[in-house]
Amino acid sequence: MRALGGRIPHGRFGPPTLKRVGLVALKVLLLAAMAGYLSVVLLVWLAQDRMLFIPQPAPRTPSAPEGWRLDQVVFDTRDGTRVAGVLALPPMDARAPLVIYYGGNAEEVTTYAARASADYGKRAVLLVNYRGYGASRGRPGEAAMVADALELFDWAAKHPAIDAGRIALHGVSLGTGVAVQVAAARPVRCVVLTSPFASVRDVARERFTWLPVNLLLRHPFDSGARAPAVKTPLLVLVGEDDDLIAPHHSARLAALWGGPVERVGFPGFGHNGLALHPGYGTAIRSFLDRRQ
Repeated sequence: MRALGGRIPHGRFGPPTLKRVGLVALKVLLLAAMAGYLSVVLLVWLAQDRMLFIPQPAPRTPSAPEGWRLDQVVFDTRDGTRVAGVLALPPMDARAPLVIYYGGNAEEVTTYAARASADYGKRAVLLVNYRGYGASRGRPGEAAMVADALELFDWAAKHPAIDAGRIALHGVSLGTGVAVQVAAARPVRCVVLTSPFASVRDVARERFTWLPVNLLLRHPFDSGARAPAVKTPLLVLVGEDDDLIAPHHSARLAALWGGPVERVGFPGFGHNGLALHPGYGTAIRSFLDRRQ
């Protein structure tokens, strides 16, 4: 029998070994990293609307080309949300062909009225802000934006100053996702898309490779799924140095389109400022003159 003061073997309950300490520390680090990652994922899920939609305030008085008339448009949607904008009308006696414009994610569209003549010639232009943008109320979201756009198309087709058989759509960046869905659901003569994409999901996956984009995204704007069924002529305008929506995203949508496609690239231009290229408005007017 060992004396009371003798040493007792460590056995399984003895002091921890260096290996055991290392494993515990590794588990703690992995759990901390996982918790941090999940926190970031949750933050992105909660903040994605603010990342995708950047509402801008309305200007005091939007301007129009000389001789044009700007009619205020205040429209109550079916769910009671009021959206607002302008209808720019050129000086002409007959009913005017119409371009409906869908802006980018940080654009107050009534400011585009000043470019109406330069980009579209003598065509009426409907510029109504998304929910939450300009003087429009409510909150933006894909389903609501598309539903509002369809209601506004139907309203414009009945307008006494508009030739309902000659309505074209022009979407820019995020607005291309709205324009494609309207083109898939309504009889339009032609479509112009500036910096389009096949899906917001594709763009987001490329930029945020470390995030589970498919699980997080609430507003996919899946234009590629609808494009094959749209047979109307399409013009695609792309900045060849675009690093926000890379040109291959636009090319993918164009390849999926069900109707004839024309493409114009602008070397040296990125995502923003494309409309400043001297050939931008010329390309649009030429296309509309032939297709609308």
